[in-house]
Amino acid sequence: MYGWKLHLIATVAAVWIPLAAELTPANVADNEAIEPLLWELPADVRFVLGDQHYNAPNLHRVCQHTHRNLVTPRRGPYPHRGPGVEVRRIFHKLRSQTIENFNEQFKGIFDAHGQVPTRGLVNTRRFALGAIFVYQLSSQVQF
Repeated sequence: MYGWKLHLIATVAAVWIPLAAELTPANVADNEAIEPLLWELPADVRFVLGDQHYNAPNLHRVCQHTHRNLVTPRRGPYPHRGPGVEVRRIFHKLRSQTIENFNEQFKGIFDAHGQVPTRGLVNTRRFALGAIFVYQLSSQVQF
């Protein structure tokens, strides 16, 4: 959404269920916006998969404190070597398949590929987070 950034934590499963979300102005750093959301996750979440922007000291501290494993790509030239590289590769593929597909599905359902029909942070937050809530409700429906 132009001018805004939707920060989202979703399950990596057959059904993509948002667990936590926040909408911020686009200039807010990803690791700063997602930190409070990590504290809200259910206790049984053990792995947090993120892209390179989430490989930040503050997020590592939160995950360590909450007994979670933060899995992000490592910086530096490819191919990466060292312990855990294959596990990180598998987790990164899962994360990409989940969040990228979720984002596209969400944008398609709620017509969010361009400008949103709102102005201002509060109204745009209501629109985006309300849409996330509707998506959560609809994903719980058994067919």
